[in-house]
Formats: sequence, structure tokens, C-alpha cells
Amino acid sequence: MPRVFIALLLSAVALWAANFRLYLADGSFHLVREYQVEGDRVRFYSVERSEWEEVPLRLADLKRTVAEREAHQETLRKDAAELAAEEKFEREQSQEAERVPQAPGVYLLAGPELKTVPLAESKVVTNKGRAVLKVLSPLPMVSGKTTVEIDGEHAATLVSTNRPELYIRVAPEKLFGFVRLKPTRKGGRLVQTWTILPVVKEMTEQQDDIETFRHEVGDWLFKIWPSSPIEPGEYAVVEYTPGKGDIQTWDFTFRPK
Repeated sequence: MPRVFIALLLSAVALWAANFRLYLADGSFHLVREYQVEGDRVRFYSVERSEWEEVPLRLADLKRTVAEREAHQETLRKDAAELAAEEKFEREQSQEAERVPQAPGVYLLAGPELKTVPLAESKVVTNKGRAVLKVLSPLPMVSGKTTVEIDGEHAATLVSTNRPELYIRVAPEKLFGFVRLKPTRKGGRLVQTWTILPVVKEMTEQQDDIETFRHEVGDWLFKIWPSSPIEPGEYAVVEYTPGKGDIQTWDFTFRPK
């Protein structure tokens, strides 16, 4: 909700709070700005006619008037507090989103700073060898089992907390997740396993997902963090299109201090 609109709404709420119902004993009422009890008369300023009027005190129901006015003002106070809290939340959301670079990628929250997590060079490994996975032009799918791996036992990015907080700017229609990487026999790390069906060439992906919380900070910008503390080891944030073989991987190592 835009700040200007919220400010106008709060002003309207304050203005409306100044008007209330002065009830009469027969159940009818006058919409008034204020009233005064003067002896056996009640003088009030009529909102409808914009002038002072009066009625006999015995004809006014001041008990109902006061009770409803207090209840109405309490409701207005709560509404105003909720609107102010919403405005504060949206302002903080905007400030948080502005911290994150506009370039697509993954960014690690390290104390007050944001660090860019480098994009890893993923490789497709089949029984015929290895090939670099290019996101914009995926490799032809070969029936059977295929793995997506990263060379090296450890990532260049180190994390020292067991519940790291990261931001990811994703492309539309992409899935993303927080995964645990497994060591391979040749000193690399396994990201995904693809199962490609013969003839139809349909692909399914398997990965070791970590349960995470996701909070949308802005358009296609998410803050993610593990639901539970993670164990020391190798992890990554991945982005991919199901069945297309176009995964991107941002890897990091969790090593407690």
C-alpha cells in the first residue's frame, strides 16, 4: 500500500473519529461533533446542519452515547495502529530489497554485509564422459542416469552459521531450492541426479533438499534460510526449470567457527 495513501487514510480516520452519534431515549440519534450538558439541556453541534442545537436532557441517552463512542474510538485506534504497522513493514521491506543487487544471483547475509556467492561451473556426467552444463543451451538428453556435479571437495564461499540467510533473485518460471551436496568418488560434489526416460526423453530431477523458510522481499527476490540448523558440510542454492536440464548452482561450505 503506497505511503501517501496510508497517510491520507490515517487522516480520514482521525477526521471521522471526531464525529459520533448522540443517542436519544427513543433510539434515534444525531451525528454530532461535540455536546455539552447545561443544566437540564444537552447542547450539541450537528454535523448534518453545521449548527448548534439542543434537546432536553431527559430525552438524551448519554450512557449509550458514551459507551458506543469509546468502543468506536478504540476500534479506530486499533485500525490506525494496524495501518501504521503495515506502512512500517512495507518501508522495511523496500529498504531490505534495495540492499540486494539487481543482478540475478545469490547473496549471503554476513552480519550487516551482503556477499555475492559465485556461480559454480556445473558439469553433466554420463557414462560417456563429462561436459560443462551451459544454462542458455542445455546439453542433449541421453536416456538413463545422468548426474550434475561440481569439481572440488569444497566451495570457495565459507559460512560459519548453521542457519545461513541468503537472498536469491530468480528468473520467472524457475524453481529454486536449498540443497545438500554429496561427495563423489572423483573428489567432486553431486548436485542433482537426472533420470531420462528413453523414447519420450522426459526428465526427472532428484536432489537432497533442505527444508527452508522462504520470504518474498520483492518481485522475484526471495530471502531463504534453513528451517532447522544444518550440519557441517557442502551446500548450495539451485535454480532450474523442471525437465529442461538448465540448472544453476551457487555453492558454499558450512564450517563452524
